Amino acid sequence: SVRLDSSEMLETAGPSYRIGLSGANKRMLHLLKKAKVQLIKIDQQKQLKLSQLSSKESQVPVSGKRRRRRRRVGLSSKEIPAQEQPLRGPRIKHVCRAAAVALGQPRAMVPDDIPRLSALPLHEREGITFSPAAEDVADDDDDDDDDDDEAMESWLGAELHDLRGPIWQAVPSLRSREIGRNSRQFVRHVCGARGLVQRLELQGRLERHTGCVNTLHFNPSGTRLASGSDDLRVVIWDWAIRRAELEFDSGHKSNVFQAKFLPHSGDSTLAMCARDGQIRVAELSAMQRCKNTKRVGQHKGAAHKLALEPDSPCLFLSAGEDAVVLGIDLRLARPSNKLVVVKEGDKKVGLYTIYVNPAKTHQFAVGGRDQYVRIYDQRKINENENNGVLKKFCPSHLVSSESKTNITCLVYSHDGTELLSSYNDEDIYLFDANHSDGADYSRRYKGHRNNATVKGVNFYGPRSEFVVSGSDCGHIYLWDKDSARIVQFMEGDKGGVVNCLEPHPHLPGMATSGLDHDIKLWAPTAESPTVLKGLKEVMKKNKRQRDEDSMRHGDQYDTQLLWFLMRHMRNRRPARARREGADTDTEESWSSPDSSDEEEGGPDHVQCMSS
Repeated sequence: SVRLDSSEMLETAGPSYRIGLSGANKRMLHLLKKAKVQLIKIDQQKQLKLSQLSSKESQVPVSGKRRRRRRRVGLSSKEIPAQEQPLRGPRIKHVCRAAAVALGQPRAMVPDDIPRLSALPLHEREGITFSPAAEDVADDDDDDDDDDDEAMESWLGAELHDLRGPIWQAVPSLRSREIGRNSRQFVRHVCGARGLVQRLELQGRLERHTGCVNTLHFNPSGTRLASGSDDLRVVIWDWAIRRAELEFDSGHKSNVFQAKFLPHSGDSTLAMCARDGQIRVAELSAMQRCKNTKRVGQHKGAAHKLALEPDSPCLFLSAGEDAVVLGIDLRLARPSNKLVVVKEGDKKVGLYTIYVNPAKTHQFAVGGRDQYVRIYDQRKINENENNGVLKKFCPSHLVSSESKTNITCLVYSHDGTELLSSYNDEDIYLFDANHSDGADYSRRYKGHRNNATVKGVNFYGPRSEFVVSGSDCGHIYLWDKDSARIVQFMEGDKGGVVNCLEPHPHLPGMATSGLDHDIKLWAPTAESPTVLKGLKEVMKKNKRQRDEDSMRHGDQYDTQLLWFLMRHMRNRRPARARREGADTDTEESWSSPDSSDEEEGGPDHVQCMSS
């Protein structure tokens, strides 16, 4: 939608409209203004060329004209004298695509039969002088490819920062440890070293499940790994020797989405949630068996995530697609307590993710079927005041977006000062948790694809130095948190999707899972750092697929300017071109803002389970 304001004036065919624009929109407006001038010049040049040709043809005999045409058939555009070349500016679809990149929106899909002539009335063309600028006329398909590549490179390179030099150096650090200097900090420095992250490689697989593995969680000491699957079973692994120590039926009736060791419980209590909406607790014995599992809470929709309180073996939270956050206290006869129903206005917002602030355990953040990260304080939830929300964060370009954006996962940093949020078929954004309500993101991480499943995201490193995420392309991405540059890129799933990423709590390494039925273990044992082979091609492919899917779902732009311009161009197509186009379908299409899906609830293309 367009917010009316008096700060900017955009002249269109007809009345004048005043539009308040953000920085990105101003860049887009600048591009379109340049396109407007180019279109007018192109129109004038064509008119001038036609008048010159008509005057020459009236003076040259017919036979002379035919001979001249035969002589010029084999000439390339470079061989034609500059004064005889049709002077051309950028095609309007190229400009719209560049403008879309400036907005951070999907690439504009524009039919090839859009003419180069100006769409503006004659009275708007007055006062613009003709300034010839000859350029080589290449094949239109080549032009499209060049422009697409240029726009893609621009998008990939935007919002990146300088990569800092290596903080940890192996030889000096080892020498210091040998003489007892900074020995306590050695492991922390090693785990957060970029050089080791760039040497991560596959160490082995844990194979036991017969379905997709949806959850992974290390115990606090890092000696055991719990996994849950679509096969409704939970396995406790001694991952170091790659052996399943315990396997038991979860008691759930549908896909197990999460299984977590409760802190300070001696690894004897495991909390679980699943697609059936149940919250269950398993009591484990030291004899490597499961005593029992019992239900301690129930959602009316699927329950995707649990949030543990770092210092408590009895308290944790759960979030469900019924928009409800439950507080679970295992010390009570009735453990489940409804904390809040998450709403935007009067509309409930189904939840996919929840996380407790590790530094302020009374605060928790949730995300789900809209674009907002919401933070609550358990001590003062008043649903009559701002629906109980303490503060909300959202990327500025998604606040007024009509696209149905969802948050599939969010997580706090190690000290609770930062909040990482992964958006469905969008990017990953980093927020400062201490900022005030409505603050914009501080970093943006691009290149992966989050569409086919409810995908996880996590920090990596003892001080949250890196960001790690899976992707629909089957790869694992690690970004340097401060620079937002990719520093590691690995193939993580033959099935095509990586969902879960669980860094080890004390060692440099992690466990991952996805559509494959196994769990993969990663460690920094490669002899040389990664060269990120094939990264750029995969990133471009992910972006193109994302843009194509967005256009198919009828997502609209944050501004009506592109739509107005393209609609105006289509209305001015020659009648003959319209008749010819009536019988054929173009591969690309432009969707009207009125064609967006207005149905309530979450988007149909978000899948809540991996199989």
